[in-house]
Amino acid sequence: MRIGELEKLTDTPARSLRYYEAQGLIVPRRLSNGYREYDDYLVDRVIQIRGLIDSGIPTRIIKQILPCLDKPREIVVEDADPELLTLLARERDRMTTRIECLARNRDAIDDYMKAVNEATAQHGTTSAA
Repeated sequence: MRIGELEKLTDTPARSLRYYEAQGLIVPRRLSNGYREYDDYLVDRVIQIRGLIDSGIPTRIIKQILPCLDKPREIVVEDADPELLTLLARERDRMTTRIECLARNRDAIDDYMKAVNEATAQHGTTSAA
């Protein structure tokens, strides 16, 4: 697929896709005319990369943990950098805190929607929820 299709399928701007390529996070094939050709598996890869970036993980770290996202998993631990492990632990803990916050917010939204639906049912009107 071409970059425009990958852009649509992943909701990722072409500029970001080119950046991911420059960082070594994705590797498209090059056609004889110089155009990039993206394999289908890169759709999931780009979505994973975006999720990690959205979580605040820098691309240099993402590049090192990408093997953990592949199947079969081929994780190389011989040259594990202690500083990297510290950074990953901090990022993991930050994600856990964010997940907990998101879960609380989701539950609050559910509670509000229930209250609105119950109040609407008591008053005989319909709800959009």
